[in-house]
Amino acid sequence: MENNAVLVLADGTVLEGEGFGSQETAEGEVVFNTSMTGYQEALTDPSYKYQILLMTYPLMGNYGIREQDFESPRIQAEGFIIRELNSNARDSRVGNNLDGFLKQYGVPGIQGIDTRFLTRKIRLHGVLNGILKYPYEKKELGDLKEKASRLKNISEMDLVDLVSTKKIVRHDAGGGKSVVLIDCGVKHSIMRLLMERKVNVIQVPAKTSAGEIMDLEPDGILVSNGPGDPQKSSYVVESIKKLVQEELPMFGICLGLQLISIAYGAGTYKLKFGHRGSNHPVKDLKTGRVHITSQNHGFAVDSDTLPEDLGVSHISLNDRSVEGIKHRELPVSAVQYHPEGHPGPWYNYYLFDEFVASLK
Repeated sequence: MENNAVLVLADGTVLEGEGFGSQETAEGEVVFNTSMTGYQEALTDPSYKYQILLMTYPLMGNYGIREQDFESPRIQAEGFIIRELNSNARDSRVGNNLDGFLKQYGVPGIQGIDTRFLTRKIRLHGVLNGILKYPYEKKELGDLKEKASRLKNISEMDLVDLVSTKKIVRHDAGGGKSVVLIDCGVKHSIMRLLMERKVNVIQVPAKTSAGEIMDLEPDGILVSNGPGDPQKSSYVVESIKKLVQEELPMFGICLGLQLISIAYGAGTYKLKFGHRGSNHPVKDLKTGRVHITSQNHGFAVDSDTLPEDLGVSHISLNDRSVEGIKHRELPVSAVQYHPEGHPGPWYNYYLFDEFVASLK
């Protein structure tokens, strides 16, 4: 293996490895995902904007890339860190391999580093900014260390505006009900699951005002997932504040939960290393049932700041953080995890059934 790529962290840590994908430089917050599969869905998830994605499972690329597994039009993660690359796509339905996929979208990758060490470091010290450079020269290390130490904190950036649609897009499912989806960086699977239930989806930019949304005559509102610190998306919060007064059914997913909570006056905080993976246990406080969930978020809602009329419906069994909220009177609810899975378990689809039923 040729050590022609390097990952430099903000604390000065240097990890050398073999580059693959595009010969580029990536900057961002280094985060880890514990899923064994689903690398394509993770890479194309807009929630990974301004993040360099580390997969803890040691082998990636063994089933290639398929067109139907995109969660957005392109790779959204800034860079990709793995232990070992397998470029042999063995499925006849595969249209590309992982190396070619990264090349296609100008994203660098690094393999052959000690991903277990890096994961333990992040768990111990919290997420760190970093720079992934492929190729690189030894003489560049000093400059890379200094540059990595000065990278912007993710909470300084409005990432939602970067990944949201720029125009209103109508997705006609031939149904009698329509949902306005406030696109904060939506995964395609969320829209697909609504349309499978014969719900028409009107995808609108995150900066669309409440008045403009109501002019579309929706039967319900869905606030999507997305990247970054929810406190930077105040324009979405202002729209939600006005929309809840219309008493339409509203459902939030991931970032959507945080934005709805902020609209009701709650606070948020940054998790030490986030929740990213497809096997996170979540307890439904009403039924007592434990769900295995797919998650991807670095911020959470402070349960102590939730107002009296907004109750906690689900909690994480890993750290007791808020995983679901439900209004005590209005048809407003949200979950912090990803009920659409992709990657992850599919039996949380019932939440889409409940939301669609509330539209009637």
